[in-house]
Amino acid sequence: MAEMDFALGDNAEMIRDTTRRFATDKIAPLAAKIDADDWFPRNELWPAMGELGLHGITVAEEDGGLGLGYLEHVVAQEEVARASASIGLSYGAHSNLCVNQIRRWASAEQKAKYLPKLISGEHVGSLAMSEANAGSDVVSMKLRAEKVQGGYVLNGTKFWITNAPYADTLVVYAKTGEGSRGITTFLIEKDMSGFAIGQKIDKMGMRGSPTAELVFTDCEVPDENVMGPVNGGVGVLMSGLDYERTVLAGIQLGVMQACLDVVLPYVRERQQFGQPIGAFQLMQAKIADMYVALNSARAYVYAVAQACDAGKTTRFDAAGAILLASESAFKVAGEAVQALGGAGYTKDWPVERFLRDAKLLDIGAGTNEIRRMLIGRELIGHNPPVAQ
Repeated sequence: MAEMDFALGDNAEMIRDTTRRFATDKIAPLAAKIDADDWFPRNELWPAMGELGLHGITVAEEDGGLGLGYLEHVVAQEEVARASASIGLSYGAHSNLCVNQIRRWASAEQKAKYLPKLISGEHVGSLAMSEANAGSDVVSMKLRAEKVQGGYVLNGTKFWITNAPYADTLVVYAKTGEGSRGITTFLIEKDMSGFAIGQKIDKMGMRGSPTAELVFTDCEVPDENVMGPVNGGVGVLMSGLDYERTVLAGIQLGVMQACLDVVLPYVRERQQFGQPIGAFQLMQAKIADMYVALNSARAYVYAVAQACDAGKTTRFDAAGAILLASESAFKVAGEAVQALGGAGYTKDWPVERFLRDAKLLDIGAGTNEIRRMLIGRELIGHNPPVAQ
């Protein structure tokens, strides 16, 4: 399929070419098994992705990364997800939610301790914000960190945590006070006393990207594992959301491209009434809508990523980019199923997986309802109506 040239620059195209080759050769052949068996191929993929530098795209070169930006990260995310959205989700949780937050907020000592193995792929990273009763209303979290001599003792749970069963290093938010000024960020290691993985969550889609509960029972965390200011965790958390939403939007770009990768050859070859179904105008219109949805979302997501790199992003545009990408991807995946007809509704073709996978980002990283509320509130607040 011909691709529009968005003139993203040499670095982005280099990352795209490298990631695409790896994803085609190493990830795509595993995608069906990843989904069917709910299998996370850590050993097969994570170190190899580390060798390519994919885990540390936004990390400075002196800390072992590539020293590139969010635009390059989005492009890598897109190409990984094109091969497997599940691996794309785990990759985003590792490289952005965990590694990038450590890159932005950790002390020099913390970076030296945690980044090398996360960037190499020897370790898997995760971020834990949500709880069973604290999702969009994250300030209502109940995980409590009580100050003791030399550190903190954590008690409570986290839920819906991507990569949790395999994570070696986790960025965890816990209550150290009251309200929005009483949350602190901690770096948790899997072997810490009192820390355990709870129930694993069986999901409709994104199977193979492991999701589980975290359980803290008198978990002892030393002072040196506080990341960022004490009681400043909301600032840490909120500052990362724009980058999280921007990078994760790349997953949906990859899903839409994957849909076209399957549908275009199919409509050229599938014969009905003596001709390829792609010869019918209704099918041509469907293909046109899928292509326009993909490139519209690409243009917005790439522009927001470039704004992130320039320090000019806005919270409502980061939310808007993933809103457009997520809703477009679910629609495009639905059209891919429809284009294949009965075949699309079977497990013999991957489009039903694309549809299940696409639904997640209507919900994860802030639901589309929350995104709309945020965009509307921000726009009205920044542009008050003129009195008549």
